[in-house]
Amino acid sequence: MVDIDSALRASAYSGKKNKSDAQGGEKPASIEPFDPAAHAVKEKADAVSMWMVIALGALVAVAMRYQMMTRLDGPTQILWLLPLLFTITIPSIHRLVIPPVFSDLYTGGNWFRASFLYLFTWLALSFALVNPPLTDIASPHLAGSIDVEANDGISLASLDGTTYTIEIVQDRVPVVFGLAVRDNVNATDAQMTMTVTQKGIEDPIMFVSGKASEIANSGPAQEFQSVQEWSRGMNYNSLMKKYTDYPKVAPNEKDIGMAWELCDGGCDPGTFTITVELSEESSVWSTGLNTWSQEYTLRISQVG
Repeated sequence: MVDIDSALRASAYSGKKNKSDAQGGEKPASIEPFDPAAHAVKEKADAVSMWMVIALGALVAVAMRYQMMTRLDGPTQILWLLPLLFTITIPSIHRLVIPPVFSDLYTGGNWFRASFLYLFTWLALSFALVNPPLTDIASPHLAGSIDVEANDGISLASLDGTTYTIEIVQDRVPVVFGLAVRDNVNATDAQMTMTVTQKGIEDPIMFVSGKASEIANSGPAQEFQSVQEWSRGMNYNSLMKKYTDYPKVAPNEKDIGMAWELCDGGCDPGTFTITVELSEESSVWSTGLNTWSQEYTLRISQVG
């Protein structure tokens, strides 16, 4: 804000100086006189623009959350493309809503500031509306991919994306694989379906379905805790500069860890497919669900 009294004194001083310069033969500098009334009108115009843009950003965020998203099955480009296109209409909305006594004072700088204020308002409120505690847009998922218990019969175990490769030194080796369910609110209520198939066998060799907590408490949680060492090792904490007590398959203590024996009596070389589907109830999408799914390939080969 400009101190009006100081501005008037400066204007008066500049006027006296210009007169003295003119008497000395020098051309007086051209200084635009300060108009307190015009400055006050411009300040009011900027304030009106600011609050109108904040209201516009909030209106768009609420409309996208409670009108648009509830009609969609999942995330699409229109959720961010449509709000961005609204920035083009900001000058027109100003001239339509704000009286000419204010709107005629706006320049390109006003449109630039108004556009960024609108975008920041829309983004901030959108993040608040789709995240806890207001709602939950994130689907439950696996915490750290799958892993296999280390034992003397496994010479090499490596994970490349969704493909887990195991090399064994015996004809048949016991294979215990594990996974962990994670959610940003409550992983215990996540619905889980897991299907394990083996190449060359038509029917699934394993099928699990139900709440993650109920599945874990039926035995897989105890199996997970009984594993002495996972093939991919422990989780390295870069901040603490040491390995934590939680393996890479379940890096967080709130992850729901589960483990199963893949084959009764040990596994022969072969290719297995592990399909995991997770879902939870949600009021965000038209389906009423947040869903996640992933397919892993477990390849066992014999060496030596």
